[in-house]
Amino acid sequence: MELRDYIRIVRTGWILIVVMALAGVGAAAGISILTKPQFKGSAQVFVSTQSGGTATDLLQGSTFTQQRVKTYAGLVTTPIVLLPVISNLHLSMTADELAKTVTASAQLDTTLITISAVSPDPVQAANIANLTSESLTNVVQNIESTGAQSSSQVKLTRVQEAQVPSTPVTPNVLLNLGIGLIAGLALGVGAAMLRHTLDNRVRNVRDIEMISSSPILGGTTINPKAAKRPLIVQDDPRSPRAEAFRTLRTNLQFIDAGAGSRSFVITSSIESEGKSSTASNLAIALDNAGHKVIVVDADLRRPKLAEYMGLEGAVGLTDLLIGRADMDDVIQPWGRGDLHVLPAGSVPPNPSELLGSSAMHALVRQLEQDFDYVLFDAPPLLPVTDAAILSKTAGGAIVVVAAGRTHRSQLGAAVTALENVGARVFGFVLTMLPVQGPHAYGYQAYGYGYGPVYAEDEAEIGKTERATARRVRGTVG
Repeated sequence: MELRDYIRIVRTGWILIVVMALAGVGAAAGISILTKPQFKGSAQVFVSTQSGGTATDLLQGSTFTQQRVKTYAGLVTTPIVLLPVISNLHLSMTADELAKTVTASAQLDTTLITISAVSPDPVQAANIANLTSESLTNVVQNIESTGAQSSSQVKLTRVQEAQVPSTPVTPNVLLNLGIGLIAGLALGVGAAMLRHTLDNRVRNVRDIEMISSSPILGGTTINPKAAKRPLIVQDDPRSPRAEAFRTLRTNLQFIDAGAGSRSFVITSSIESEGKSSTASNLAIALDNAGHKVIVVDADLRRPKLAEYMGLEGAVGLTDLLIGRADMDDVIQPWGRGDLHVLPAGSVPPNPSELLGSSAMHALVRQLEQDFDYVLFDAPPLLPVTDAAILSKTAGGAIVVVAAGRTHRSQLGAAVTALENVGARVFGFVLTMLPVQGPHAYGYQAYGYGYGPVYAEDEAEIGKTERATARRVRGTVG
């Protein structure tokens, strides 16, 4: 994964990350509120030894004292030091329990011992630290005085008395909140990464590039009104969605250069990915550019093209393939240009056999001779084999992929189905792309400042190209 992938993951899961960060701060605040404040009192003891006046004696005495300091620091938490403290303060705890609240530390290369005590009562914390330092002094005096010598060569002096603390050492609210925030952010980013890893849906161009090397021919944004206005190129030619289909038309013309066949099967991996609306709008866009186009409803199971185009679809491809009708009887003109529509007709009991028949093969060859572009609206690839069979007969397939709906495994299986029959995959069309967020469709950035003038120019160009195409076909005929 590249840096932009991580940025996209963070942008996609920013709500989850913020929620987890707030939860971490809230948990830290709750812990801080519920934690009983603890106060800390500290006293310091200086360790000295009696030595001669020579430099050698002083050096030896200093080394001896530093070695003793570590030993004396370890004595602080022993019962011999703590029992007198418990007795003097009348504490209701054992020496082991008191030892858990008392610590002793000796700084490196010094003869100072710092004795600290923690307690919910600030006065008691100071008293424990002071009495523990006093008890340590007495214990060391007694221990070091044993033997032949009547007095100890080591002397402990309390040089700093513990003061009653005014602020608790725990909980440290700011520190807890900082830790909670960092932990929450880490958990949020981790959850966003996990969700991205487990999310197998196709959301952008990079997801498709991981599956196939075929190009991305175009993409359309999501439109809640698409069901009511499926022919957006006709109904609203100035809209960004209409421009997206014109971009698809242009890319298709470049992809087809030198390929020979101009018949394309518009299909998808699963249903409801927008293949029928893509086929119909692409046909209108090609017609506006002056091409003679026919769009065939090859979905003999759930035909929709006649409904989208506003035509009668009772008779169509099925009747033509079984010899019950002629081409002139079932092909219907649409609009004022050279766009023609061949509906599906009645639903047969054997769609796959009809689409793979010799009659269908001959029909495709005939349509390729009569029209500049032949578009087939075919069923999805995964539920049935119709589209794969037809793609082998035609020039190849254009696979429509619904962003955020189609899983990568489904798209991979669809591409494999086409490759298994030797059909060419011309490219992919992403549909239902979001207009905002990290996966937003990039072409929206144009803004379309050309406005109505651009749409009018498109119409004028279409008229000129259609007139030119008619003259060329008349000359050839």
